[in-house]
Amino acid sequence: MAEIKLTAEAQQALIELQAFQQQLQTVLIQRETLNLQNTEIDKALEELKKSKEEEVFKAVGPILIKSAKEELEKELTEKKETTELRLKSLKKQEDRLKERMKETQEKFEEAMKSQEKIMAE
Repeated sequence: MAEIKLTAEAQQALIELQAFQQQLQTVLIQRETLNLQNTEIDKALEELKKSKEEEVFKAVGPILIKSAKEELEKELTEKKETTELRLKSLKKQEDRLKERMKETQEKFEEAMKSQEKIMAE
């Protein structure tokens, strides 16, 4: 079987595609982690709303610390807002990466077509 030699342009496009794919995978993992955090925050806020107690405990590392219910609700709400902003940012980054991957894929395909024409001659 003959080995295919890629042009410099095709090699560069392939390298870029691989880099974009790795970046996209990292972004998707980060989004999944933040989605899980948001779910946990939602559950915690739900439980806080059910509670009749004014003082509750929150986990700080391996220990529990007594905290005011209102203070903890505010803290969790702010954390949720922060994670949602980060999720929006990651979604935009994901969209940009997908678009750049599409453009680079098209560049790669063009380079391969050009190479095929040269080899056919």
